[in-house]
Amino acid sequence: MSVFSRFFGRGSKDDAKARLKMLLVHDAVDLTPREMAAMKAEVMEVIARYVDIDKEDVDFRLERLSGEIALVSNVPVRRVTARAV
Repeated sequence: MSVFSRFFGRGSKDDAKARLKMLLVHDAVDLTPREMAAMKAEVMEVIARYVDIDKEDVDFRLERLSGEIALVSNVPVRRVTARAV
């Protein structure tokens, strides 16, 4: 799902509320979409040094949890890569 369709696509009332919450959290953190994309790329680069990941199925977002903003991610791991000695 593209970023555009995620924010403006048709969906249920609950989907609209979730999109609004996500926009408010991103606004509170004051990161542009470009900065979020850069941060995601850097984090994925570091994780990929240690494990083989499915880059197509990564979930990377900011959420408000218990009054704090948290970076929440789900990174599917295919296998642990060989470790450099």
